[in-house]
Amino acid sequence: MSERTNVHVLDGNAGERLQFSDAEFVVKASADTTDGAFTIIEEIEPLDTPLHVHEHEDELFYVLEGDHVFQIGDEELRAGPGGVIFAPRRIPHGHRRVIPRTGRMLTMTSPAGFEGFFRELAEAERKGSIEQAYDSVSKKYGITWL
Repeated sequence: MSERTNVHVLDGNAGERLQFSDAEFVVKASADTTDGAFTIIEEIEPLDTPLHVHEHEDELFYVLEGDHVFQIGDEELRAGPGGVIFAPRRIPHGHRRVIPRTGRMLTMTSPAGFEGFFRELAEAERKGSIEQAYDSVSKKYGITWL
């Protein structure tokens, strides 16, 4: 059994900053920095997320600020600062803020790699083609929008 040898340290405001659809995301941990174990992304400028399904990743949401409503399967769950919500892969889920465009949260996905979805959409927006890319990038990362 091999031991992990890489150590990953970030200052509080550090990370890979990605922007698309009037939102900002900061990759705090990625496949490269966790040996593929998980990804952590902080939402700085938030978006609500319509109901969707991940084929490959489980998601865990940790609320930093604001009041949030999550739909996981048939359940609607509220969470405020310090709240944690788990959304297993293949279960429909979505998210909205009680006050639109407010609040921050960390999203952890496992296994790692989902940061690529955000990178590709940010790149598509820089090129002016996010509308065309959204479907293909979603399909590539195993996301079905409901």
